[in-house]
Amino acid sequence: MSESLVLSATDSSGTLLSLLRRRFRAGVVAPPIRESAPTRDSLVHAAVLVPIILRTAGATLLLTQRTAHLRDHAGQISFPGGRCEPSDGSPEATALREAAEEVGLDATQIEILGRLPEYHTVTGFLITPIVALVTPPLNLKLDDFEVADVFEPPLEFLLDQKNHQRHQREFQGVTREYWAMPWQDRYIWGATAGMLVSLHHFLFAETPDET
Repeated sequence: MSESLVLSATDSSGTLLSLLRRRFRAGVVAPPIRESAPTRDSLVHAAVLVPIILRTAGATLLLTQRTAHLRDHAGQISFPGGRCEPSDGSPEATALREAAEEVGLDATQIEILGRLPEYHTVTGFLITPIVALVTPPLNLKLDDFEVADVFEPPLEFLLDQKNHQRHQREFQGVTREYWAMPWQDRYIWGATAGMLVSLHHFLFAETPDET
């Protein structure tokens, strides 16, 4: 990577923070990402918060481990988020509401930077990822029905291409490829890993004025 990933609570002018703000100010637009043809006839609109935590030792990303009994994506690692409700008004409103409901993130500590490309999952969800900066300290309150655990891998690890792996598995009789980023004893994969790869591309892909 051509940029140094320096971003912490005490380094608000860090290189990565500057790069994030510059990219979103530039209005970089990328096409939606599709895993493959969805298994549902109609797409379910959803939004997730991509919460970058400004830790003193360096930025982390807050991820959730979903409980095993859920109907959709049970037991998987996800961003805080969920289905869009008519009362939300925008994907940003959905992401903030779901983050508050699932893990107790306080909206007053969240600075929304912008959106990543929409992500179409094979299970029929159309997800809008909302990238945001979160200022500690966090006072998390987990929804025991939806969230089994939360953890914070370093953002530098997640954005490093060396950690972006392509794996395969069979789904409904079809072998499919997907992104994975194993970290310690956690297996980050599927749409969550795919959106992190999308964040990497958003940050580090050359734009016409940079060539």
